[in-house]
Amino acid sequence: MSLQPVERTTSSEVIRMITDEEGVALARATVNLFRLWRITDAEACILLGGISKRTYARWKEGEIGRLNIDQKTRLSVLMGIHKALRVLFTEKSRVHEWVKKPNRAFGGRSALDVMLGGFLMDLFRVRHYLDAARG
Repeated sequence: MSLQPVERTTSSEVIRMITDEEGVALARATVNLFRLWRITDAEACILLGGISKRTYARWKEGEIGRLNIDQKTRLSVLMGIHKALRVLFTEKSRVHEWVKKPNRAFGGRSALDVMLGGFLMDLFRVRHYLDAARG
């Protein structure tokens, strides 16, 4: 088996993958998700890449400004985590509580603890774990 070259994409091409309208919809959905997960505003700001508390307060009021590629990616990964949880668990309470439960896969830390590392890769770590659990 030989390796095949992969076409390179520029960051502007990646941005076009999630339109501004889709980004706004993702942001609104994420605000709702954080409410269900019982995420504090401070935690939300970290998960969203270090946005200010004032910016997050505006998001909660429905005022979503222009989103950059990092924010769009974070929003997409967070929605992927939620989708994976909905596939894995039939009970809504388990879907919403899982992120705060200790997990052996994360050394006894919760998925939220991992994600609060603040790096985009921390979100991907949780997402990849759930994707593997789904099979």
